[in-house]
Formats: sequence, structure tokens, C-alpha cells
Amino acid sequence: MSDQIRQWQALAEQQGLSLANYLLEILDKAPEQLQALATRLGLKAIEPPDLANHWRFDLLPLPQALVHQVLVVDWQGEPCLVLGDPFSLASRRWIQSSKTLQSLPLAMSLPGAVKEQLTLAETSQRVMQPFGEDDENARVMETAQEISLSSIALDDNPVVRLVNSMLFDALQSRASDIHVETTPQGLEIKYRIDGVLQKMGQAAGLDMAEQSLSRIKVLSELDIGERRVPQDGRFKARIQAREVDFRVSIMPSIHGEDAVLRILDKSQRGESLSLDSLGLAADTIERIRTLASEPYGMLLVTGPTGSGKSTTLYAALSETNTGEKKIITIEDPVEYELPGVLQIPVNDKKGLTFARGLRSILRHDPDTILVGEIRDGETAGIAVQAALTGHLVMSSVHANSAFSVLERFIYMDVEPASFVEALNGVVAQRLVRRICEECAVEVEPDAELTRLAKLSHLHLKKGRYRIGKGCEACRHTGYRGRLAMAEVLAVTDSIKEGLLQRSSASALRELAQQSGHLFIRDIALASAAAGHTTLKEIHRVISLY
Repeated sequence: MSDQIRQWQALAEQQGLSLANYLLEILDKAPEQLQALATRLGLKAIEPPDLANHWRFDLLPLPQALVHQVLVVDWQGEPCLVLGDPFSLASRRWIQSSKTLQSLPLAMSLPGAVKEQLTLAETSQRVMQPFGEDDENARVMETAQEISLSSIALDDNPVVRLVNSMLFDALQSRASDIHVETTPQGLEIKYRIDGVLQKMGQAAGLDMAEQSLSRIKVLSELDIGERRVPQDGRFKARIQAREVDFRVSIMPSIHGEDAVLRILDKSQRGESLSLDSLGLAADTIERIRTLASEPYGMLLVTGPTGSGKSTTLYAALSETNTGEKKIITIEDPVEYELPGVLQIPVNDKKGLTFARGLRSILRHDPDTILVGEIRDGETAGIAVQAALTGHLVMSSVHANSAFSVLERFIYMDVEPASFVEALNGVVAQRLVRRICEECAVEVEPDAELTRLAKLSHLHLKKGRYRIGKGCEACRHTGYRGRLAMAEVLAVTDSIKEGLLQRSSASALRELAQQSGHLFIRDIALASAAAGHTTLKEIHRVISLY
């Protein structure tokens, strides 16, 4: 510690102030001391006028800059990171966790200068272009929380600013879920992007963690005083003229509480969905289209959580929605709005379960029924009976593969013969990450992965295998976006007989292969050979064994 800083420390203690507050008071009274103070702190000094119109939001997106109150600007021919609070240890730790920021020289300016620039940034066309423009004339729903760049920048409450910035940034990042985790050090924020969790930032202090969780509870209308049991809720927000629903799950942990927010972007309207828009292979689309156009029977989509089952069902339903049939859905929640379709949201608190709702739907003269998910034996039994009595039933179910769906229904006490008679087909679906086109390069595939996949030399020679090196566009992951892959099992007479005889999975697979069935593993390997995804990603999601 230099003699000058020791002197400042002594003077601060005499006045009952922290060193940080004392030095900020000096700058308020004597702005000309900026250069001397910055030098003593090992920082560059940038006058407020030099901050204006030199922003570099390509290096640090505005939502993150707002959360941490820092600003990257071009100054004297190089980018510098200007600290809103040069004495904040939390900001320093966050900067060190960022590969992009830790190499930038640090700077400071006069008190309030960084905050002022961040506030002005909202009205700048340069900043607004990456995020799109808010529709100022759009009507805001009375029950929705309005979140915009200006509301974030102008909010003096750091907790509200943190939560709103998190919601805003997650939507811009194409995240499907936000994980808010309480750790011994404070708050850690992660986004699930393209199916994989990515750490996005942190806030120091258990107080900040507790207050942030309370803020999320207030938005979701949950009990902020209850911290010992799980709670579930929902809230709406309007972000850049987009209506967004957030489903919230609060869970107690050893350090406090954790929250997971599922993002449902209501701007994705059902009428824009089609099977062609899903990116599936052409022959896969035709197989699904054929099954969805049957007059009666059951079409099931299976796959793990987050594999796009609901989107595939909606797309298939949209294509059959010509106005000539009565279509009714029961869902939890309604994720897409379909014009001309009666959509019923499940409400367990009021007693409207899938089973009870499905019974009522059958009295409403439907032609096609979509059940969001078959979770229990009662719902499964009613769905099978509906399919056997002249209705087309579409639904999702959790099973490991297309060939294990029967076992799943038997486990739910559904009579096997009735189920097999009702079943038209099963779509088994997965989502794999797509290689980022901005940083993709051709490579020799990994020897161990090629051995697991049993790829021949000729197969490797014909393929165009690629990986993503990692860049700003893909957040240095090498992947951007996802590909849907699906195998479609049409239930032929021979497969029905095999199902009724409880044939082994290998026997059923052989029967399916004889009828031209394409397995999802082969579809995925072909996609990797075409350079759309990687063998490593396929092994993560589907397995190469």
C-alpha cells in the first residue's frame, strides 16, 4: 500500500467513512483529481465526455453491462473496461471469470458517469440494432411485467435491476431455462442454451441471493416468507413487444433457495408452425404427416424433457387444422395459440386434471384431440378408448425409445391388446446442437468416437466432419442452434403382432427394419457426416453404442 493510500485511509477513518466512499467524495468535490486517483489505483482515467458514443457492446452486451455497472469503450485506439465502482471486489471477480474481459485494461471515470452512459445507451440506435426495437404503440397486458432496456437502466433498486436484466438477457440468448442458484458466495446464474447449461454470471453476498429469490417470488405471487418447502408459480413479462411467460420452480437448498424459470415465448404463434419448419429430414416429415392425417387412432411422440415433443405435435396439428374438424387440446400449459382450436389449460388446484379434462372433451364432439402428456393410467386408458371410438388422439409420453412405449403403457395398467389396436405410430425424437457456422472447420473425427460408432474407412472418407472452434457468436461453445432428429415407427400388422406377443426389442427392431424403418442413430450419424453436428454431440444425446 502506497503512502498516499495510507494517508487517504487515515483521513477516511477520521470521518467515519470507508476508503471507497471517501475517495468518491473527493472526486465529487474535486473532479480534477481523477487522473491522480486513477494512477494510485492502477487504473486508466477517462473523462466522462470520452465515454460518449464510444461504446463497445459487441464485446460486452448491454444487459450484462447493466447488471455489473461496467462499460467497454474505445479509448486512445484500444478498448477499455470502465468500472462504475472501481472499489467493487464482486465486479473484479466477475471480470476475471470472463475470457473476453480479463484481457482488457481497466479504467475509471467520475462518479455516476458509467451509469449515465448506460442509461443513454437505450436510446442509441447503435445499441438497439442487436436487440430489435420495442414497439412503443403495442398494448401491454395489464398483468404483464414490462421490461425494457430503459426500465433496467433507470431502476435504482439493484435487486430489481439484476432480475430484470437476467430475464432480458436470457431471452436475447435464446435460453429455454434460467437457473438461479444460491451458493456460499452468493448468487450464481446459468442459462440452458441449446439444451446445455452455461454459467452466465454471479452476484456476491447471500443477502443479494435472498433478495433476488424474494423478487422472483413476488413476481410469481408466491409466499416470500416460506423457505422450507418447494413452491411453483408463473408470471408474465413483456420484453421488446414480445409476450413471454415464465414458469417458476422454487426449491430449498442447504445454502438458501434455488429457482428455475422456464421461458415460454408467446410470440411464437402456432399458425406459423409446420412440419417443414422443424428441420427434420424430408422422409421423416412425410411419415409423420401420413400418421397425423389418419382419421382415428393414436399418434405418440416420445423423448426426454426438452426434446421438442410438444413442438412436433403442434406442427402436425397445425397442418390438419383446416377448419373442417373439431380440434380440442388439453395442455399444461398452453404453449402455442392455435386459431380455431379449443385449447384447455390444466388446473390441478381447481381439479381440472388431464384425465378429468379428457373425459369432458369426449362429450364435446371432437374429431382430433391433443393431450399434452400422458402421465398416469387413468389418462392413458381414456386416451386409448377415445382412439378406438373414432377419434384421432395425439400425445407425448416419456419412454426410452419407440419400441419401449408399450412397456410404458403396460406399466400404467393399460390393456395391451386395446393399446396395440389403437396405436398408429410412434415418433421418437431428440434435439442435438448444431455446429456454429461462424467458426466451423473441417477435422478428422475422433478415433475413439469413430470406433464406438463402428464407422468404416469408406464412410469416413465420404463424410465431411466438422467442429466449431468457438467464437463470440456461439459463446465459445462451438454450437449455435439445434437440429431435430426423429425416427418414425409406423405400426404395421407384423409389428402389432410382435407387440402383442411381447417380442424382444431386438426382434421388434428387426421387424421394423424389414418395413424400411430408419433408426435415429443412423439418422444422427448421417447428419454428423454431412457436417451439421458432431460425433461427440451425438454420443452425448443419443449414444453411439
